[in-house]
Amino acid sequence: MKLSIALLLLSTTTAWSDPVAPVASDWVKGYNTQARLVAGRASIDGRKELYAGVEVAMPAGWKTYWQAPGDAGGVPPEFDWQGSQNLANAEVFYPAPHRLHDKAGDAVGYKDHVIFPVKLAPKDPGKAIVLQAKVDYGLCKDICIPAEVEFKVVVPPDVGASAELTQTLAQVPQAHPRAGIDPKLETWRVDRSSGKPKLILKVATGSAKGADAFVTAKDGTYIPLPKRSADEAGKAVFEVSLTDGVDIKDLKGKPLTVTMVDDKGQSETTITLQ
Repeated sequence: MKLSIALLLLSTTTAWSDPVAPVASDWVKGYNTQARLVAGRASIDGRKELYAGVEVAMPAGWKTYWQAPGDAGGVPPEFDWQGSQNLANAEVFYPAPHRLHDKAGDAVGYKDHVIFPVKLAPKDPGKAIVLQAKVDYGLCKDICIPAEVEFKVVVPPDVGASAELTQTLAQVPQAHPRAGIDPKLETWRVDRSSGKPKLILKVATGSAKGADAFVTAKDGTYIPLPKRSADEAGKAVFEVSLTDGVDIKDLKGKPLTVTMVDDKGQSETTITLQ
């Protein structure tokens, strides 16, 4: 059963009792979900910059999807900033996802709660950004519901720091793993010995039991989910079929992003098949 729910309530924040406080829209409620838009200064690697965040809350057992929803299907979120004022660019980031098992197969995404951080660049840094967002996302349990929500929030140029957004940014995979915390790609290779090529990833991790990996192409080309094939001391080995629903010829020369997660942290790196 699939239902289509459109959440069309427009929520606007236009005034503040404290000019340096972070700002947030009201919660927009729909079928088994609620969402809002938050904004403020946030820090990553010691750099404090301007961010918004699309926050989605769900009841226990419900999930929404990562940018690549996995082999079981699903709807990745889509973000539309048309109608915004004094906005030069809005770049969406994705917190580290999790592999989610159900009877339909393996999906990749988030349960219960997630914030998608969005780096904002104003055209004129001395003026407020009128941020208008339309967000589509999938919501699934026993049924799958496409949800649509709209927000509008005014972000003043002197908006204050948001601990919530800083915490969310700390969950976004970075290209430079933190030593002793984040998993990292130790080696990779393409194995053609069986006649069916596969990508072999060896991930160094301090928590092999909770380690996982995902591979995506920047142009959206489908790549199957990696399968855990072996564990070594401090390492987890994954195999990615390059014949199951994908042709290795279509991937040659394309940058592929390897996203790695474990119980302690997350990271990402880019590889190119030759």
